[in-house]
Amino acid sequence: MLTEKIKSAIQDIRPSLQADGGDIELVSASDDGVVTVRLTGACGSCPYSLMTLKQGVENYLRQAVPGVKEVRQA
Repeated sequence: MLTEKIKSAIQDIRPSLQADGGDIELVSASDDGVVTVRLTGACGSCPYSLMTLKQGVENYLRQAVPGVKEVRQA
């Protein structure tokens, strides 16, 4: 169930990343609230990808999906 909520939340933020030529995919979600994602396209090689991951993706997922504690990049 947690995974489905995370997938849905990722769909909410995907258009913002796609507008900049990137994308995001869910790699895994653990029971302890650690989510692993892969940033692709322009986001995969952008020098600001860590900032996007932590300040954008992680903040949004933590607010949208109770139980998410951390987001890591694959």
